[in-house]
Amino acid sequence: MKDMHDHLEDELDDLKKELEHFQQEKERVRAIIGKIGGIPTFNTKLINGVFIAIIAISVVVSVVTPEKWQLLMIELATITLSVKIIYLIHCQTRVNHFKLWMLSSIEWRLNEVMKQVRHLKKD
Repeated sequence: MKDMHDHLEDELDDLKKELEHFQQEKERVRAIIGKIGGIPTFNTKLINGVFIAIIAISVVVSVVTPEKWQLLMIELATITLSVKIIYLIHCQTRVNHFKLWMLSSIEWRLNEVMKQVRHLKKD
């Protein structure tokens, strides 16, 4: 009986360690996602501000200036929006790639754990 109790305590300790390890990994993953574009940084905010300023200035100048500059300013605003959309697609692709990598890692680890559980059931 005592042997079984010791075994249960050992399993409980192992589970606590696994939980602590999981929490550390979760925080590490959050930090990594933040680095690849999941959380806006100062540079991202600055770039967004520049894009907004260029578009706003282009629209205002196209409304106020003669016809010669209107087309040029509208084209500048359109190009700026296109570049921003391409940048957003690029950032989202990076995040999606990382998510796929994480899910693949989780699936691989889950399969390994399932093999261990089956092996333990056989015993």
